[in-house]
Amino acid sequence: MRKTKKFLSLALASTMALSLAACGGGGGSTETTTAAPVETTAAADGTEETEGETTTAAAESSDGSFDLAVCLASEPQSIDPALNSAVDGAIMINHMFEGLTKWVDDGNGNAILAPGQAESYEKVENEDGTVTYTFKLRDGIKWSDGKDVTAGDFEYSWKRLATPETAADYCYMIDMVKGYAEVAASTADPDTLGITAIDDKTLEVVLTYDCPYFEEIAAFPATFPVRQDMVEGNEEWTYDVASYVGNGPYKMKEWSHNAYILTEKNENYYDYDNLGPDTIKFTLLDDENAMLAAYKSGELDFIENFPMDELPNYLASGELDIFDYLGTYYACFNTEDEIFSDPRIRKAFSLVIDRNYIVDNVSQAGEVPATGFVPAGVNDAAGPGHDDFRTVGGEYYSVEDADYEKNCEEARALLAEAGYPNGEGFPTVEYLYNTADNHKKIGEALQNMWQEQLGVTVTLNNQDWNVFLENRKQGHYQIARNGWIADYNDPCTFLDMWYTDGGNNDAQYSNPDYDAQIDAAKATSVPEERMKAFHAAEDILIKEDNVLAPIYFYTQPNMLADDISGMYYTPLGYFFFGYTSKN
Repeated sequence: MRKTKKFLSLALASTMALSLAACGGGGGSTETTTAAPVETTAAADGTEETEGETTTAAAESSDGSFDLAVCLASEPQSIDPALNSAVDGAIMINHMFEGLTKWVDDGNGNAILAPGQAESYEKVENEDGTVTYTFKLRDGIKWSDGKDVTAGDFEYSWKRLATPETAADYCYMIDMVKGYAEVAASTADPDTLGITAIDDKTLEVVLTYDCPYFEEIAAFPATFPVRQDMVEGNEEWTYDVASYVGNGPYKMKEWSHNAYILTEKNENYYDYDNLGPDTIKFTLLDDENAMLAAYKSGELDFIENFPMDELPNYLASGELDIFDYLGTYYACFNTEDEIFSDPRIRKAFSLVIDRNYIVDNVSQAGEVPATGFVPAGVNDAAGPGHDDFRTVGGEYYSVEDADYEKNCEEARALLAEAGYPNGEGFPTVEYLYNTADNHKKIGEALQNMWQEQLGVTVTLNNQDWNVFLENRKQGHYQIARNGWIADYNDPCTFLDMWYTDGGNNDAQYSNPDYDAQIDAAKATSVPEERMKAFHAAEDILIKEDNVLAPIYFYTQPNMLADDISGMYYTPLGYFFFGYTSKN
């Protein structure tokens, strides 16, 4: 997901607790998935042990309570499930809300998919090519204020997500639902969307095609339910503990803005007895030195952002874990800008990036130089265990050190062809990034490369996270730091965001040929046809139009206190702390 502010090779399988296949009526097929009984306990820690003792913030008070303190990032832009578009916000939302499906621990610190608020669901492939999912909700599921969660809450929330007036960047996440296109285009009423509460316990969702990642969408924060009586007419509902009513394992207790969000166990959650920490405190910081200092002093139990100069030392000491992360760090060009509307200039700026230098000498967290936009680890047609999308798609440019000068020569020729030989006459342009040590140092490296190899002047401008996100979204920039993390394991999550007028299309990009390939991929359920269209779309995006300059494929460094176990993780970037324990 998402905008970002490797257990190497973790599996991202959509594994269900129980799956039974049978023949369905009417020439279609039926699959039923049922939740396993809720008897799990906290899983084993997935992080490596380190030598020595670490003072931690996971305090046990005199009454035996267990209080966990973690830091993901600074003040979130939004914790409205429909409006959030950042990983840090999604992690918080995952602790306070729950979807029809959810991510659970496989026992080894890795997240797998299982039924969530739905106790079971049935999938039927219809003769007309549509697919119907029927979800049966669990008995006894409640909101944090004690009211029952109903199928109508999901119906309301999905229709709210699709409604243009909501202005949700992630509205397109449910574009496989029948009627979505018409609702999104404001040519049909939201009530025509193919989601219906049959009764309080039964939810029916009709898809226009057999979407291979739909069960992951049902576990994605944008599809989590919200309470209509809390949301309607109250734009500030997320800021008030009284109205921020969720259905997840934890509930908000206090929000001290720009300081912390404090959550506590939700006594109305169906798996309450198995939860770990009595409270989880999400400390809000944007200074990596402050994060590390708080971790070392014991004020924090977990951090995932570090001063870049400190990374090699902590890696060498074994204190730092590096997890898989399905994402790409890149520079994004505003294609509507007077200068960067020219794809030759965009390509020139991309070619002279020395990606090896950045991962070896700047970021230094085991990242892989990016040779395309869709990262390694994303499934291709054959699925897990076979060649992935990046391997099949190949490299769009060489990242071999021996080829760097050749890339630079091509870039200078392109810039001259665009009217700026040796950078002569090229106006000063600006690179925008959000306040963080790593983004600053990468920006400085890019600035030097563009100056030395192209003879152009690039200034740097940093902004606070929320201001930065809004300016980038609105196209108030020329070049911007960007990053995208998979929302599910399919190339669609990286490629459909560049569709004309897409909610996350920060490049302001529009190409009918590109849109046609995305449409073609979404019009078929045949894996080979889908992937052929997605590869063609990436060819247009990177090879022809050079809309963005991929820099590296992410990894996820993090540190968890030695005496905390039970945290689990998915390479989508979500950490789960609700079942941790203090050793």
